[in-house]
Amino acid sequence: MKNFPIRPAWSPLTIALMVIGFIVWWPLGLAMLAWIIWGDRMIAWWDESQHRMTVRGSTGNEAFEEYRRAELDRLEAERQRIEKEAVDFQEFMRDLRKARDREEFDRFMAERRGAAKSGAPKKGKRSDSAPDAAGAMA
Repeated sequence: MKNFPIRPAWSPLTIALMVIGFIVWWPLGLAMLAWIIWGDRMIAWWDESQHRMTVRGSTGNEAFEEYRRAELDRLEAERQRIEKEAVDFQEFMRDLRKARDREEFDRFMAERRGAAKSGAPKKGKRSDSAPDAAGAMA
């Protein structure tokens, strides 16, 4: 039996999870109750079905088994290649976002420095000659 985070047994943890499950949404509580009662059988059934699939996997035809092994190896190599491409693309996108952010920041700083040198008021700030909320000049 494999290690599961929650063993299928009547323990304080499983009982508390079952009660919380019934409070939150009754099918969760029912699923936890089923796990407590039949969890050992479910695990045994799963292990047995996995064993049957591996035993049944052999056809007895050596030529076909060799072909199947070669195809599975080819597919595994293709999967690994695609995963590497996905990681490379994620890195590319991260670098692209970083460059775009750097460009936006540099533009912001250049505008800010230009406004500070020319003495122009900053955007969003009221000057003394701007009308107030009532429309009168300050």
